[in-house]
Amino acid sequence: MKALVGTFARAIDRPWRILATGFCFTVFGLGGLFVLMIVLPVLALVRNPKRRNRWARSFIHYSFRFFTRLMEIVGVISVEWRDIERLRRGGQLLLATHPSLIDVVLLISVVPRPDCVVKASLWDNPCMMGPLKIAGFIRNDGGPQLVEDCIASLRAGNTLVIFPEGTRSKPGQPMQLQRGAANVAVRGERRFTPVLISSSEPMLTKGTPWWQVPQRRPHFVVEAREEMPIESLIPPEREAALEARALTTALRDYFTEELKLHASTC
Repeated sequence: MKALVGTFARAIDRPWRILATGFCFTVFGLGGLFVLMIVLPVLALVRNPKRRNRWARSFIHYSFRFFTRLMEIVGVISVEWRDIERLRRGGQLLLATHPSLIDVVLLISVVPRPDCVVKASLWDNPCMMGPLKIAGFIRNDGGPQLVEDCIASLRAGNTLVIFPEGTRSKPGQPMQLQRGAANVAVRGERRFTPVLISSSEPMLTKGTPWWQVPQRRPHFVVEAREEMPIESLIPPEREAALEARALTTALRDYFTEELKLHASTC
């Protein structure tokens, strides 16, 4: 009997996860529309802009915490957190790896005062524009103002999440980093907290539609490392541009090596 039950459970596991993934996407999309049509107008009534922004980011934080728990309950993913208390300090720069579409959801679900650099195209997505607008996240238009906005956010006491790759990693391909994250670290705080995110199975990777779920349920591991001064990776340079270029290369090498070790413990 146990063998029969086990065989049946394995047979329906993947079809169930396809349905559950579709359900989660629907919940997320409807939640985004709810924020756009209900929460955003209500928060607009709050006259104090600092209070409005603080409440909005708290709302997004707890909403993403709920959504992360929902994905675990319905069996879409499992998540293992390592040293996440390091993410709960304010005013720090988080540089994270980016294997999946849900990485930002996972991180913001544990960061109390989150800020995030978001690519410009997402601001036109009707399911995303509501949460992005009320949270006041930083729009990545690729202009020189981006670095200044990031530094201002950190100095305001927010925890800023940046994915140095700028987009999701491509499985099996070398990591390619943009220089924006290094510029923020060099010109701003000169310290950062590395966050390693990995998954036992590729899920929602770049170019993969949501219904192509892996054969087994992905197990995500999110590990926060100790905060690092940039001088631990590169020698100081006189020119910020040269320093940012060197740090970008050093970060690529650091994340590539650490992810290999990280994968062996997942």
